[in-house]
Amino acid sequence: MARTGAGARSGPDGPLGGVRVVELAGIGPGPFAAMLLADLGADVVRVDRPGGPGLGVDPRFDITNRNKRSVLVDLKTEAGREAVLELAARADVFLEGYRPGVAERLGVGPEAALARNPRLVYGRMTGWGQDGPLAATAGHDIGYIAVTGALGLTGPPDGPPYAPANLLGDYAGGSLYLVVGVLAALHHARAAGTGQVVDAAIVDGTAHLTAMLHAMTAAGGWQDRRGVNLLDGGAPFYGTYETADGGYMAVGALETRFYAEFARLLGIENIENVENVENTADARTDMARWGELRTAVAARFRQRTRAEWTEVFAGTDACVAPVLSLREAPQHPHLAARGTFAAPGGLVQPAPAPRFSATPGTLRRPPAQPGADTAEVARDWDVPGLHQLQKGPHDEA
Repeated sequence: MARTGAGARSGPDGPLGGVRVVELAGIGPGPFAAMLLADLGADVVRVDRPGGPGLGVDPRFDITNRNKRSVLVDLKTEAGREAVLELAARADVFLEGYRPGVAERLGVGPEAALARNPRLVYGRMTGWGQDGPLAATAGHDIGYIAVTGALGLTGPPDGPPYAPANLLGDYAGGSLYLVVGVLAALHHARAAGTGQVVDAAIVDGTAHLTAMLHAMTAAGGWQDRRGVNLLDGGAPFYGTYETADGGYMAVGALETRFYAEFARLLGIENIENVENVENTADARTDMARWGELRTAVAARFRQRTRAEWTEVFAGTDACVAPVLSLREAPQHPHLAARGTFAAPGGLVQPAPAPRFSATPGTLRRPPAQPGADTAEVARDWDVPGLHQLQKGPHDEA
């Protein structure tokens, strides 16, 4: 049976120590959610299928599979299905990211899994959700955030919206909501003794993220068009500006006192004959003059390099920061001091987050190699039939 209630406890590897998770291999938000649970100390067993999930990333570098163990199972065989259900019987959480109905057709859907383990939390990660007109159709992050209104918030007013990688839909609206749902359901299972299904749809989570903007729109404080509002690049004191060397600085000087510091350090506190902006304090509060102010700010930023401006604003309350690339970010002094990134085995990656004073998350294992932990999991989870299914790649000649 699953180790829930008094039998489960937090351990030295994080607050979820003692929690067992089964993850059916997939790509994108499902693996990331499982990684987050693993970072927090859960024992995550990833069920990889022969041939891999199709992501095309060398498993050695797939950071989303860190802190996990992997078994190789063919769910299209009766023995494979039985092995996965035996794992479910011993788990607290079960995660899958197939299209609706696929897990059922494979024989490992919620009904079958909960029959083996009534206390199980069965988490389902999809883009469109388990029901609705689009539930059975294919999709990706950009489409999910498009229909929720979130994609329409990005980009300039006179240009197309731009895709913010797949961070907003897949991971913010998807993975994080799946984790929140799973942990809430796990709390309920331990209190009530019954598990349940968590339907985490990216469209639902992404729509939920826009709650504040819906409130502001209803109150008249947000225009339903992009590039004209306080937080979408419309305000000249909340956006990005190019520097002399082609770099960029991010400005977020919203409050009056922060803007005053920003204007002073930028050198536009009270300037004359620069694009007709005679007093930037007045221009800040007059939306009709935002265009003038933006032109003046842009002109100043183009006079120095990104490194020079970084030095000017360092340690101040001007709310200005350099725009760094993924490779540059780990070297930022603040992030380096906090250990925001780690590099075990030379593989640079974000460290576990958030942080806990008593049960911190750790990087215990490198990315799991498909099937490499089958024997170990079979022993630890007491599923002897698992080891007989198929040898992992490390055992093959």
